[in-house]
This record gives sequence, C-alpha cells and structure tokens, in this order.
Amino acid sequence: MIPNQWYIVLESKEVHTGKPVGVTRMGEKMVFWRDTHGKIACAVDLCPHRGVALSAGKLIGDCIQCPFHGFEFDSTGRCTLIPANGRSAEVPKVFKAKAYPVREVYGLIYLWWGEPREEYPALPDFDYMRDPNLVYSTATDVWNAHYSRVIENQLDVVHVPFVHSTTIGRGNKTVVQGPRINVDEFPNGADMINIWTQNEVEQGQIPLKPNDMPHTDRHPQLQFRFPNIWHNWIGDTFHLFLGFAPIDGEHTKLYLRTYHSVKIPILRQIVNQFGNLSNIYIERQDRRVVITQRPLRSDLKIGERLIPGDAPVIEYRRRRQALIEGKP
Repeated sequence: MIPNQWYIVLESKEVHTGKPVGVTRMGEKMVFWRDTHGKIACAVDLCPHRGVALSAGKLIGDCIQCPFHGFEFDSTGRCTLIPANGRSAEVPKVFKAKAYPVREVYGLIYLWWGEPREEYPALPDFDYMRDPNLVYSTATDVWNAHYSRVIENQLDVVHVPFVHSTTIGRGNKTVVQGPRINVDEFPNGADMINIWTQNEVEQGQIPLKPNDMPHTDRHPQLQFRFPNIWHNWIGDTFHLFLGFAPIDGEHTKLYLRTYHSVKIPILRQIVNQFGNLSNIYIERQDRRVVITQRPLRSDLKIGERLIPGDAPVIEYRRRRQALIEGKP
C-alpha cells in the first residue's frame, strides 16, 4: 500500500446511523460507525481488552461499546468507560483502541492510511464530482485481485478490442497510437495521470509515438488520481468513475458510478439502471481476465515484457513505487 494517502474505502450509505459496520480494508478488520450527529468514525475492529470484535457491539451515544465487557470507545479510540471499574474510575491510557482519521464527501468515505498529522491534505477527487448539476448512481463489485492489478486494467488501452470485442471494443481497432500522457502534480503525491489515446484498425500503419501525436485542447479520455480513483471522461455532463477499495492482498471492491445531468425522475431512473447494468457487464469482461494475472500484485519490476502502448501502466507503476518508497 502507498502510505500517507486518503483512500476511498466505502460509500456513505453503507454505514447507517445507530449500528456499527465491520469490514475488511487495507488487509485489516475495521469498524465504522456514526455518532449522534451522523459524523463518521473508524477504528480497528478489536477491543484492546480481550480481543473481541467491536463491530459485534452497539452504539452508546457517540461511542461504540464492546459486546463482551461493555468497554466504550470514542471516535479517537479513547476508552471512556470500563464498567467493572465504575464510572468514577480513571481509565488507563493502555486501553486505547487504534482509530483512523476518516472524512465523508460526495457520498464516499475516505480513510487516511498513514501517520497521524496535525493537518491533513485535501481529499483527492475530480472536478465534476463537485458539480451540483450532475447526479450519479452507483454499482459495486468485488474482484479476487490485488487493487494495483485492478487499477492497471483501467489504464490499459491495448486490451480493449480483445477483452471488450462485443461492447466498447467493437470494430477491431487493435493499433494503438501513442498513448500520450501528462501528469498533474498535487501535494502529498496524490498526482493525476492524464491519458490521450486513439485506437485504429490495422492497415499497415506505424503507430505514432506519444510526442508525435497531435496536441489538442480536448480533455483526456482517461484520468487516474492516486491512490485509488479513476475517471473516464465521456462528455462534459457524462462521466464514469471508479473507486478501487483495497480489501486485502487478493480482493478489491469496485465502486462504479455514472455521473450525468438527467434529473427528471423517470428518465433519471432509466439512465441510472442502464448505466449500472452496462458498467457491471463491461467490468466483468475485465474481471474474467485480470483475476488470472500472476504475480497477484503489480510492481515496477515483475518480469513482464511491456510495449509502447503500456505507457500508462508503466507511469502508474513508476509513481506508485516512488510513493511507497517515500519519494513523491
């Protein structure tokens, strides 16, 4: 995992008021809950007293209560009550649970995976997510694959006519021009890779190198922002979003969203349903292939023989490795 980054880990609707939710993220069991004001909280799903899952407990005010002996913990992980010792007794600091900083925006929950700070960097996002004129629908799916492999698949412009020959890859456009890439740098290494690409039918042409591709004011077709969000820019009011939530070293949960501007209730429902079904169908064409890749985790040097069309994947690997090593 890349340390010291904000990761999308859940959708807001997955954590309801009044009930803790236990999930595995980043290879660790975690518990999420909302306080009496609806503010999100997260801690390791483990009572420091006797090792019981806090997610099996209940909420008492703003705190989560262990189901075994009634210890209560606030959103910072501080133990506020040991019932057996009495309410007037001071709670030893050793009973503190590990808590994670979390933020909630755009109907998504971000988790800070790294060292605590006095001030945290801004949450990574895309501009259109802040557009009040757009609405969205969400579909989810789980892949038996490391999150880095799932991300790379969405940066892979070479696979489209083969994996998606019946959907978005129709036309047998196997020759890849470029692709051209530039990178927008942000604080804390939450950089954005922008990708322009063009696939053509084989006619004996020699593919253009990235620097030979005509420059255009047109927006990039694909964007990826570290550590785990992706954007397919279909149009000014039509966007596809993917959040890749790492479950553990072999599983990733995808949050697939279609953003659009259709707000008329019946039409919006139709667009949402079509978008969700289409997204799931297409990504499962990918899933069938990606889950077979070895090694499970992608790294900068894993023995693969790459080609010019793999430039976005190479750039992702290079920057990911640098961030893991603390070299943004």
